[in-house]
Amino acid sequence: MTTVSSPLAGRAIGLAAVPDPVFSGAMVGPGTAIDPVREPSEAVAPVDGVIVSLHPHAFVVVDESGHGVLTHLGIDTVQLNGEGFELLVNKGDTVVRGQGVVRWDPAAVEAAGKSPICPIVALEATAEALADLREDGDVKAGESLFLWK
Repeated sequence: MTTVSSPLAGRAIGLAAVPDPVFSGAMVGPGTAIDPVREPSEAVAPVDGVIVSLHPHAFVVVDESGHGVLTHLGIDTVQLNGEGFELLVNKGDTVVRGQGVVRWDPAAVEAAGKSPICPIVALEATAEALADLREDGDVKAGESLFLWK
Protein backbone atom coordinates (compact mmCIF):
# COMPACT_ATOMS: atom_id res chain seq x y z
CA MET A 1 0.00 0.00 0.00
CA THR A 2 1.36 3.40 -1.00
CA THR A 3 0.36 6.58 0.80
CA VAL A 4 0.42 9.46 -1.67
CA SER A 5 0.93 12.77 0.11
CA SER A 6 0.25 16.25 -1.14
CA PRO A 7 3.10 17.87 -3.05
CA LEU A 8 1.57 21.29 -2.31
CA ALA A 9 -0.29 23.32 0.27
CA GLY A 10 -3.73 24.45 -0.79
CA ARG A 11 -7.28 23.15 -1.05
CA ALA A 12 -8.21 19.69 -2.32
CA ILE A 13 -10.87 20.01 -5.04
CA GLY A 14 -10.97 16.59 -6.75
CA LEU A 15 -10.19 15.76 -10.37
CA ALA A 16 -13.72 16.47 -11.60
CA ALA A 17 -13.14 20.18 -10.85
CA VAL A 18 -9.99 20.41 -13.01
CA PRO A 19 -10.52 22.73 -16.02
CA ASP A 20 -9.08 20.18 -18.47
CA PRO A 21 -11.09 17.22 -19.84
CA VAL A 22 -8.07 14.90 -19.92
CA PHE A 23 -7.69 15.23 -16.15
CA SER A 24 -11.33 15.78 -15.13
CA GLY A 25 -12.30 12.67 -17.10
CA ALA A 26 -9.56 10.69 -15.30
CA MET A 27 -8.13 9.67 -18.70
CA VAL A 28 -4.60 9.94 -17.30
CA GLY A 29 -5.63 8.07 -14.17
CA PRO A 30 -7.55 8.53 -10.93
CA GLY A 31 -6.46 10.91 -8.20
CA THR A 32 -7.33 14.36 -6.95
CA ALA A 33 -6.31 17.97 -7.49
CA ILE A 34 -5.01 20.82 -5.36
CA ASP A 35 -5.89 24.48 -5.79
CA PRO A 36 -2.54 25.76 -4.45
CA VAL A 37 -1.90 28.69 -2.13
CA ARG A 38 -0.89 31.71 -4.21
CA GLU A 39 2.69 32.15 -3.07
CA PRO A 40 6.08 30.98 -4.33
CA SER A 41 6.67 27.45 -3.07
CA GLU A 42 8.30 24.11 -3.73
CA ALA A 43 6.29 21.24 -5.13
CA VAL A 44 7.58 18.24 -3.17
CA ALA A 45 7.77 14.51 -3.89
CA PRO A 46 4.45 12.80 -2.99
CA VAL A 47 6.16 9.42 -2.39
CA ASP A 48 9.68 8.04 -1.90
CA GLY A 49 11.01 6.90 -5.26
CA VAL A 50 12.78 7.75 -8.50
CA ILE A 51 12.05 10.74 -10.75
CA VAL A 52 11.22 9.01 -14.06
CA SER A 53 9.82 12.06 -15.84
CA LEU A 54 10.72 15.68 -15.15
CA HIS A 55 9.52 18.86 -16.85
CA PRO A 56 9.26 22.36 -15.41
CA HIS A 57 5.46 21.97 -15.23
CA ALA A 58 5.13 18.27 -14.31
CA PHE A 59 6.96 15.33 -12.77
CA VAL A 60 6.45 11.63 -12.11
CA VAL A 61 7.87 9.75 -9.11
CA VAL A 62 7.76 5.91 -9.16
CA ASP A 63 7.98 4.14 -5.79
CA GLU A 64 9.49 0.72 -5.09
CA SER A 65 6.09 -0.92 -5.74
CA GLY A 66 6.15 0.48 -9.29
CA HIS A 67 3.42 3.02 -8.57
CA GLY A 68 3.92 6.17 -10.66
CA VAL A 69 2.48 9.41 -9.30
CA LEU A 70 2.11 12.40 -11.63
CA THR A 71 2.17 15.91 -10.20
CA HIS A 72 1.07 18.45 -12.83
CA LEU A 73 1.72 22.07 -11.86
CA GLY A 74 -1.16 24.02 -13.29
CA ILE A 75 -3.15 23.50 -16.51
CA ASP A 76 -1.67 24.31 -19.96
CA THR A 77 1.50 25.46 -18.14
CA VAL A 78 3.62 23.66 -20.76
CA GLN A 79 2.88 26.78 -22.86
CA LEU A 80 4.94 28.86 -20.40
CA ASN A 81 8.08 27.05 -21.66
CA GLY A 82 9.48 26.62 -18.18
CA GLU A 83 9.36 30.32 -17.33
CA GLY A 84 8.81 30.78 -13.60
CA PHE A 85 9.65 27.14 -12.81
CA GLU A 86 12.97 25.99 -11.31
CA LEU A 87 13.96 22.32 -11.28
CA LEU A 88 15.51 21.25 -7.96
CA VAL A 89 16.36 17.65 -8.93
CA ASN A 90 17.29 15.70 -12.08
CA LYS A 91 15.55 12.92 -13.96
CA GLY A 92 16.77 9.61 -12.51
CA ASP A 93 17.32 11.04 -9.03
CA THR A 94 16.04 9.15 -5.99
CA VAL A 95 13.87 11.42 -3.84
CA VAL A 96 12.18 11.12 -0.47
CA ARG A 97 8.63 12.15 0.32
CA GLY A 98 8.56 15.88 1.04
CA GLN A 99 11.77 16.67 -0.86
CA GLY A 100 11.53 19.72 -3.13
CA VAL A 101 11.28 18.86 -6.85
CA VAL A 102 10.19 22.09 -8.59
CA ARG A 103 10.08 25.66 -7.26
CA TRP A 104 7.25 27.72 -8.78
CA ASP A 105 4.80 30.56 -8.17
CA PRO A 106 1.10 29.73 -8.65
CA ALA A 107 0.23 33.47 -8.62
CA ALA A 108 2.57 34.09 -11.57
CA VAL A 109 0.99 31.16 -13.44
CA GLU A 110 -2.44 32.72 -12.84
CA ALA A 111 -1.13 36.14 -13.92
CA ALA A 112 0.05 34.52 -17.19
CA GLY A 113 -3.55 33.45 -17.86
CA LYS A 114 -3.20 29.76 -16.90
CA SER A 115 -4.97 27.79 -14.19
CA PRO A 116 -2.67 27.03 -11.23
CA ILE A 117 -4.76 23.96 -10.28
CA CYS A 118 -2.55 20.88 -9.83
CA PRO A 119 -3.78 17.36 -10.65
CA ILE A 120 -2.10 14.60 -8.61
CA VAL A 121 -2.69 11.36 -10.51
CA ALA A 122 -2.08 7.67 -9.90
CA LEU A 123 -0.78 6.55 -13.30
CA GLU A 124 -2.13 3.28 -14.74
CA ALA A 125 -4.30 2.75 -11.65
CA THR A 126 -7.98 1.89 -11.45
CA ALA A 127 -10.32 4.08 -9.43
CA GLU A 128 -10.96 1.04 -7.19
CA ALA A 129 -7.25 0.91 -6.27
CA LEU A 130 -7.46 4.24 -4.43
CA ALA A 131 -8.85 4.77 -0.94
CA ASP A 132 -9.28 7.70 1.46
CA LEU A 133 -9.24 10.16 -1.45
CA ARG A 134 -9.14 13.81 -0.35
CA GLU A 135 -11.45 15.87 -2.56
CA ASP A 136 -12.16 18.85 -0.34
CA GLY A 137 -10.72 20.87 2.50
CA ASP A 138 -7.39 22.50 3.19
CA VAL A 139 -4.28 20.39 2.75
CA LYS A 140 -0.71 21.00 3.84
CA ALA A 141 2.23 19.74 1.80
CA GLY A 142 3.04 16.25 3.06
CA GLU A 143 -0.48 15.39 4.26
CA SER A 144 -2.05 12.23 2.84
CA LEU A 145 -4.10 12.70 -0.37
CA PHE A 146 -4.96 9.05 -1.00
CA LEU A 147 -3.92 5.46 -0.41
CA TRP A 148 -2.98 3.27 -3.38
CA LYS A 149 -3.71 -0.39 -2.68
